[in-house]
Amino acid sequence: MPALPLDELQLTEKDLLTGKLKTLPALHPEKKTERSFVLYKPPPKSRDPALLEEFLERARFIADDLDWLLALPHDKFWCQVVFDETLQKCLDSYLRHAPRKFDMAVDLAPEVNDLTKHLHRNVFLTFLRMSTHKESKDHFITPSVFGEILYNNFLFDIPKILDLCVLFGKGNSALLHKMIENIFIQQPSYFNDLDEIVPTVLQVFSNILYACGLRCEGASAEPQKLEERIRRTSPGDMSLQELKDIVLYLCDTCITLWAFLDVFPLACQTFQKHDFCYRLASFYELVIPELESVIKKRRHEDSSLLLDMWRRLSHSRKKVVEVFHIIIHQLCLQPILESSCDNVQPFIEEFLQIFTSVLQEKRFLCDCDELFSVADDVSLLQQASSSLDETRTAYVLQAVESAWEGTDRRKKNMTGPSMPAETAGASAVPPSSNEKLERLTEDPLECAGAAGMPTTKVSGVELDSLISQVKDLLPDLGEGFVLACLEEYNYEVEQVINNILEDKLVASLEKLDHAMPRPVKQDPTPLVTARCNIFQNDEFDVFSKDSVDISRVQKGKRSDRVTTKSLLNDKSVVAEQRERYSQYTVIVEEAAEPSGEGLFFQDDYEDEYDDTYDGNQVGANDADSDDELISRRPFTIPQVLRSKEREQEEEEEGEEVEAKEVEAKDATKDHFVQDPAVLRERAEARRLTFFARKGYKPDNSTAVIGGAKGHGQSRDTVQERRKKEASKGTRANHNRRAMADRKRNKGMIPS
Repeated sequence: MPALPLDELQLTEKDLLTGKLKTLPALHPEKKTERSFVLYKPPPKSRDPALLEEFLERARFIADDLDWLLALPHDKFWCQVVFDETLQKCLDSYLRHAPRKFDMAVDLAPEVNDLTKHLHRNVFLTFLRMSTHKESKDHFITPSVFGEILYNNFLFDIPKILDLCVLFGKGNSALLHKMIENIFIQQPSYFNDLDEIVPTVLQVFSNILYACGLRCEGASAEPQKLEERIRRTSPGDMSLQELKDIVLYLCDTCITLWAFLDVFPLACQTFQKHDFCYRLASFYELVIPELESVIKKRRHEDSSLLLDMWRRLSHSRKKVVEVFHIIIHQLCLQPILESSCDNVQPFIEEFLQIFTSVLQEKRFLCDCDELFSVADDVSLLQQASSSLDETRTAYVLQAVESAWEGTDRRKKNMTGPSMPAETAGASAVPPSSNEKLERLTEDPLECAGAAGMPTTKVSGVELDSLISQVKDLLPDLGEGFVLACLEEYNYEVEQVINNILEDKLVASLEKLDHAMPRPVKQDPTPLVTARCNIFQNDEFDVFSKDSVDISRVQKGKRSDRVTTKSLLNDKSVVAEQRERYSQYTVIVEEAAEPSGEGLFFQDDYEDEYDDTYDGNQVGANDADSDDELISRRPFTIPQVLRSKEREQEEEEEGEEVEAKEVEAKDATKDHFVQDPAVLRERAEARRLTFFARKGYKPDNSTAVIGGAKGHGQSRDTVQERRKKEASKGTRANHNRRAMADRKRNKGMIPS
């Protein structure tokens, strides 16, 4: 017999009062065991023994109660869960007050840490069992009834699910994903609750902006009320405790959102229905640089607290970018990777539309591109679709590049894997912030905004102008004191004047003398040492050398100076070369061998000699004459080395050769200027041949002219004139009157 689900199971038991048997459903309030669960409180931040003892006692009670609950059978467990209100209050208190991973860790005793881990595990196992509708084939609940039990008894709701993701997401992501997915599948009403809670998240962004004195049109879906006024107090005027509360609130919100979307990415579709990506980017662009600037300006206050706020802000900044990319990946990139090429166009359009809406947020674009390259995502789109709009993609990429050009940060190639998403604290900060955070750790007073623009160093005429603007209103102040105030307040004249008048200067400026003069900047480099010209470090540079070769110094004109005329008259080099070239005129055809040596070498075989073709008659059958084969180019002595007698002989020989060449040319003389009549005949013949090949008829201009007037015309003349009259409109402007009449008839030209 198959087992019945728990919601249909009926149990028969004996009534203790009447002794009769009665039948009750398995899920009934009378099945609940009376047990009081205590509320959870977080561990104390101090090492007070009384507080530690109180925490240990309370935590042991809760851990023991949950151990008892988890050991109950299936029906008893669900009766306790559904009908015991103290249990739900206990679990809810733990989700609300349990320390998060990004909270400051307090060094507690080992027993406290062990008990905290045990309690943490029991709470997770309790929620895991509550989200499972089938424990075995004999113990299960009907899925539809299971969803109603969860929803109607508030065992799970969206805030609880968000807290579960934050507390148990690290290390349990896959299991937590199955839990939440099962809850949403069995009860689709949770999707409606999620859709209603997104405006609440956007309202949280608006509250943070309102606390900072900012206003963002895209951060809230509600219009601003007429009686509502934006808070005029800037974060710089807040107390340190108020600033800390804002940073903590921001950190908790951003990390909770990231944890939920990372565990349950199916919720991205619901978030994007409210244009969440655009509003998130607008919120980031306003609040993150503002808070970073405030932390930078407060570097003279509590350094440890500022360092903790900086780490939380950097962690929040990274999580905002990751939330944006999770939505992009879930809605656009993941479907493209899983779908065929025919179905990717809507996802590509969604990707381009989201990025086009956030292009004006320059700092957000830089940080997003630094963690997750936009060019890589666009490359994926190009590979997925051949009909991608290249103009829009190029526009998006160009906007990202222009955003980088507006900052002093250099774009980095993220070749390695991205940082672990769950890492908290300084390790979870983006690369650019990590480098600055390392410097911040070494010197807590030096903290610059990671996404904000760096302070520009003003100098020269511009600095003098700022000092004069302050002194025009406050002439009693010294230039040195004004300069120190400008450097402190980022060279903002209005803020300097306002803080001086309201006595709101920082402590370091209050200690300075208000009449302090401007320090004179001394040039540390002497004039002689700074000398630099074309003679620097030469052999006579007395500024770089201690000793100079005096023998190289000449006073007046040299007596042995060489002139151009003396160089031309010097023929010593010519005389040396004449003897060398004269040896080349002696040519020995056959060298005489010493007696006995020829016989010695006659039969000696040379190993290096190639005798493969010695028996072939190379060139014997050529048409060349013997004279051409054996003739050599006669040796010619350079003209500069010839003697006068030799030159005369060579001139006479050259004249004879030239005379012979002239006679040979006269025999085959070619006229340079030919008869023009012959040339015209050749040209006419070529033209007629060309026309005949193309099928053109010759021009009968003579036939058009015809004979004398009054004597009649031939048939050819009349025919050619008729053709000319019919076709003259195809050339030049011979039909101007006809076209003018046509325009006038159609009313194009006023009569």
